Amino acid sequence: MNGVRPPGLRIFAAFAAIYVVWGSTYLAIRYAVESIPPFFMMGARSLAAGLILYAWSRFRGDERIQPGHWGALLILGTLFFLIGHGSLAWAQKWIPSGLAAVLVASQPLWIVTIESFFLRDSRVRWRGISGLVLGFGGVVYLISSTEGIDTAGGNVAASMAIIAGAISWSSGTVYARVAKLPKSPVLTAGMELIIGGVLLFIAGAMLGETNQLEVNNLLPRSLFGLGYLIIFGSVITFSAYLWLLGQTSATRISTHAYVNPILAVLLGWLVAGERLTVELLIAIIVVIVSVVLVLNDRLHATKV
Repeated sequence: MNGVRPPGLRIFAAFAAIYVVWGSTYLAIRYAVESIPPFFMMGARSLAAGLILYAWSRFRGDERIQPGHWGALLILGTLFFLIGHGSLAWAQKWIPSGLAAVLVASQPLWIVTIESFFLRDSRVRWRGISGLVLGFGGVVYLISSTEGIDTAGGNVAASMAIIAGAISWSSGTVYARVAKLPKSPVLTAGMELIIGGVLLFIAGAMLGETNQLEVNNLLPRSLFGLGYLIIFGSVITFSAYLWLLGQTSATRISTHAYVNPILAVLLGWLVAGERLTVELLIAIIVVIVSVVLVLNDRLHATKV
């Protein structure tokens, strides 16, 4: 025995991380933004996790960043973190974590659409098209009923921000498959997180978050949520996510959308006392059915 984990076990562990851990991060974000401005919070999460991963890559003796890598790293840091995570954190000031997770669950639909337009090896057939239409309808229904979920203002704008972030993350996922990146997923994840963290801090400063951050008023659960997001949400799970992109298709990886919203809704209900509404439950069913149709269509197509 040489101590090396079988590839199948590593893949299983990586999928378990993106299924379970990312499903719990929505609740952690909710608590973190209670006393930390959203862009600064995500900036701290990304930068701290990125520095940890970069130090780890140097300790392992991974390759150094080449000049040709910087463009792709900047694009992915922007798509994944500045837009994807920044919009999500801002939106969760307004809407429950379960609703946020259901909206993000539309991500596979955007991935399939983007892949179909830009990657020649991607095809969408009748089942996939039906799933796309159904999923889009579910998202529209959920956004249109958002005001009934929470009476606070800004809900529809927050929902649209999450959709924009999901599209941005999906674009990054597809682009990462063809981008010129370092061979080490640890180094790649670290640099993307560092770049994204710096951009998030800049955005937060431009939005006036410097004046909103009050160190003396930071809540313990906000700090705990931030720590959880750094270690589990980014260092462990984002590394697993990028590693999986080199092992299987973006469509297969996006199956975490099956589990994430269900877990997020249950945690929000059990831990944070968020409301379970008929609209939210209907949206979960519609979005998951649409994702199943799309992914079954794509997985079948890969066997043809």
